Amino acid sequence: MQNTFTAVFEQDGDWWIGYVEELPGANTQGKPLAEARENLKEAMQLVIEANREIARRAIAGKK
Repeated sequence: MQNTFTAVFEQDGDWWIGYVEELPGANTQGKPLAEARENLKEAMQLVIEANREIARRAIAGKK
């Protein structure tokens, strides 16, 4: 399965703030924009991994 996400970047002074609309908790900042983009990719991976682990624990031992 492949998903499409919407990344939003806003400039605040010298910094770029980034977040993913469909994935609460996936947000970051960077200076320059390229750093913010890379940081957001990592944040997305971490949030998805954490959500998978939470779901795995929630269904552990259930039929």
